Amino acid sequence: MAPLLELKDVSARYGPVAALHGVSLTVDAGEIVAILGANGAGKTTTLRAVSGTVRRDGDVVFAGKRLGRMGPEGTARAGIAHVPEGRGIFAELTVWENLRMGAYMRRGRPNFSTVLEYFPWLDARRNQQAGTLSGGEQQMLALARAFLQRPRLLMLDEPSLGLAPLVTREVFRVVSDLNHKEGLAVLVVEQNAAIALGAAQRAYVLETGNVALSGTAEQLKSDDAVRSAYLGY
Repeated sequence: MAPLLELKDVSARYGPVAALHGVSLTVDAGEIVAILGANGAGKTTTLRAVSGTVRRDGDVVFAGKRLGRMGPEGTARAGIAHVPEGRGIFAELTVWENLRMGAYMRRGRPNFSTVLEYFPWLDARRNQQAGTLSGGEQQMLALARAFLQRPRLLMLDEPSLGLAPLVTREVFRVVSDLNHKEGLAVLVVEQNAAIALGAAQRAYVLETGNVALSGTAEQLKSDDAVRSAYLGY
């Protein structure tokens, strides 16, 4: 069975500066895949290459179709939701207005009731300005808004950034629920390797724009280099 997402020898650059050097990876339907690596390794650029927000070469294939030069709007319509680093919410809009922005890409009536099953607190906060939410609440709002697109693939960039460990665990619990109950595939970039490998089935380790290691989460957790560099033991 073909992967849901496949990157084949993808390179990307910012002006004259090359950030990715022939990255190849796959995400299967219903799978959580983590991308690990140090700052500047190319993790965020990999997600941007998929969503079309950075110039890329090589092939990005989603659901059997090449994305080509498709930009972020076309990528979203194809079924990929991207939650960027820093959450990307509209701080001056209300919680409910942010959710409606997520539903904009969908045809037909958005299913707010399903979203509220996973994020029940949003209903009571619907008229609150999004910028006044806590960091964890903003991350949850960004997840809920992305889920309203009803994507087949959710891409998360550093969802634990700036969050307390307890809040980080709750964010990943919700992501795991969406994966298990809704069949949502997830590609997550994460500095917290322990929690990422705990949620993912497979992972890739990037170094200076190249895939240095890949394997199942269990294989990488037992790899001495990964343990030393990312897991602290």
